[in-house]
Amino acid sequence: MRAVRAVAAVLLGTAALVGCDAGGAGSSAPSPPAGSAQPGTAGTAGSPAASNAPSPAGPEPTGPGAPATSGPAAPSSAPSPGPSSAAERLVTVTRSGGFAGRTTSVLVKGDGSWTRLDGKARQIGSGKLSPEGLAKLRAALVAADFPRLPRVVMDGPTIYDGFTYAFVHGGYEVATKDGSIPPGLAEVLSALPSFEAG
Repeated sequence: MRAVRAVAAVLLGTAALVGCDAGGAGSSAPSPPAGSAQPGTAGTAGSPAASNAPSPAGPEPTGPGAPATSGPAAPSSAPSPGPSSAAERLVTVTRSGGFAGRTTSVLVKGDGSWTRLDGKARQIGSGKLSPEGLAKLRAALVAADFPRLPRVVMDGPTIYDGFTYAFVHGGYEVATKDGSIPPGLAEVLSALPSFEAG
């Protein structure tokens, strides 16, 4: 009976060594004591078997020396977007067309500062909304309910020499045109600084 137990212990030790060599080819780590690792497992934490790659049926190793795995990626450590700050863009509206066929964009930041750009993204005006004006714009943006708006609203009548608009707010973009502008977006337009210089 003792001979059978001795042979079993040797077989277990050999199986553990083969598993280690398969997971970390060329590894010179010493073999674990017999009985410290079962076939098909990576051993206990802190043992040499735990610092090598596990066998396919074994658990993922953790702690220092654990190899990288191809499993699901860990969540990014980048900060998640939070509430609008003064530096973040509150809304951008681009107007194109009209009789002259010009393109103008108005960008408003969270603190009410705004910039007007021409079709080549050159600054042609800037300023800052009053606290009341900023509150009016924010209220109009909330009331417009961007998540529920269609992405394209062009079902109204054709207005020759009319304008088309692209609204960007809160990760949503809505395109519309004169004659099709939803009431909520019309309120946003009325709360914006002018598209015209002067």
